[in-house]
Formats: sequence, C-alpha cells, structure tokens
Amino acid sequence: MPVTDIIEMVAGLLTKITTTNDEQHEHLHRHIPPPDGTTGLSQQATSVLAFHGKNVPSITILSYLSRIHKYCPTTYEVFLSLLVYFDRMTERVNVSLMQSLRQASQQPAMSPDGGRQRNSVELPSDGRLAQVPTGWADTSSPTTSTPPPSGSFGSQHHASIPSPPVPPPVPPPLEADPYNISHFFVVDSFNIHRLVIAGVTCASKFFSDVFYTNSRYAKVGGLPLVELNHLELQFLLLNDFRLSVPVEELEAYGTMLVEFYAREVIAQRQATSVGHPMEGVIAQGASGGIQTPTPP
Repeated sequence: MPVTDIIEMVAGLLTKITTTNDEQHEHLHRHIPPPDGTTGLSQQATSVLAFHGKNVPSITILSYLSRIHKYCPTTYEVFLSLLVYFDRMTERVNVSLMQSLRQASQQPAMSPDGGRQRNSVELPSDGRLAQVPTGWADTSSPTTSTPPPSGSFGSQHHASIPSPPVPPPVPPPLEADPYNISHFFVVDSFNIHRLVIAGVTCASKFFSDVFYTNSRYAKVGGLPLVELNHLELQFLLLNDFRLSVPVEELEAYGTMLVEFYAREVIAQRQATSVGHPMEGVIAQGASGGIQTPTPP
C-alpha cells in the first residue's frame, strides 16, 4: 500500500479523535500552569504538558503529515506506529492516574469536623471519573473553625482572648494537587501536531536506516530546534523508551485502520457526493503559520 494512502487514513483517524476530544478541552486544560510554574510537577505530568500548545495550528493534520513526508520521506511503518505510540502513552499515563484516584476514593481523608478534606475524589463503580478535584473540596461546615487550644494555650488566662480572624482557605498550587485533570494524556488539536513531529522524529530513527537531522525535522515541523529536542525526549519518556513494535501488533493496527477508513471516511464521502458531487473531494488545509522549508 502506498505511503500516501496510509497517511490519509492515519490523518482521518487522528482528525476524528482530536475533534471529539476538543469538546472537552476547556474542562481538561483550564488548570494548565504557565511554563515557569511546572517546577513542582512530576516528570510524567511535565512530559504530558510539554506537548500542549497555546493555540491550534491552522494547518490540518493531513496537510501536516503530507508535508512531513514530502520533505522528510520515510516508510509507512513510521506513520502507522504513531497510533501504537499514542495508545501506549495513553495507557501508561492515564492508568496510573486512575489507580491513584481509586485509592484516594477508597480511603477518603476526613477533616476533624467530619468534612472531607481537600484532594478527595469520588469515583463511580465503573471506574469513570465522576468528580474532578479542584484542589480544595467543600467541607460539611460552611465556615472554617479555629482548632481547640492545647497545652499551655488552653489555660484560663487565655480563654477570654478572642481568636484572631481565620483567613479564607487559599487553594493549593497546581503542583500540590496530584490528581489534576490536566495531567491526563488526551490527544486533541492543541497537542497533536507536536506529538506527530516528535513521533515521526523518533520512529524514523528506529524503523528506517535513512533519516534526517533534528534541525531538518524542526524546520519542516515549524518548531525551533531546541523545542523539538525537548519534545523528542518527552516522547521517549512517555513511551518508557520502548519504540519496538511487533509485526503482529503493527498488522493489527493496520487492519483496524483500514476498517475505520472504510466505515467512516468513505461512507462520509459517498454521503456528501450524493448531493454535491464536487464536494466529495477532501480539501487540503493551507499551511498557515508554518514557514515552508527550502527543499534540499
């Protein structure tokens, strides 16, 4: 099968995934810290947030993949392996976070006044995330009470001294909340282009005997070289440096990709071409915002 056909099918699947996940973007990423506020995060959370962009690139996924193949041609295994790597990253990151959430829900921390302390979460029996922790959960008491005096401060002499006003609770910083929903790995339009160029850079070096320098991949991908070098490392960390894909697994992903393409994309083309024959052709997005490199 030609590489261009694989690219078109991979782009169709990734476009459907990102379009679906974009609907939850504001809910998932509203607590993303600024670049200088990630020092206290775990290595895994830092790697996940490294791919998140502030804006959605104007170039479509299909045009982006075609552009990469035009100026950095490679084999079809490289583009097909992206699906394998994305699934591995999703499982590795999200499963560990869900396990932490389940442990927290099974052993909720209780405050002295009987209310639930912050960072507590509740999960339904099916394991889906039911309540997103905000870093400071409400307690059963509407106001914060002063703890009872103890030791020398509990004497009769100090009993008449009024307690100082208690300031309102301040939500802890993001790095103190290990269950922040933005730490989950979700492929959407804000990170897919960085994931693709980093994945192609890593996979090309693994699958192909002929690959290019990172400076060329960076220029083709529209990123600074320093940023691509950083994303390449984060991509390897999220995959636990496991880039090998068994032939059977690659064939299984190829079969599922063909089935998806036949079921979704071709059906959509046929439905569109019935009423508008000229609209059955998928338009390629313009590569706005990314400078076209000079061919070697």
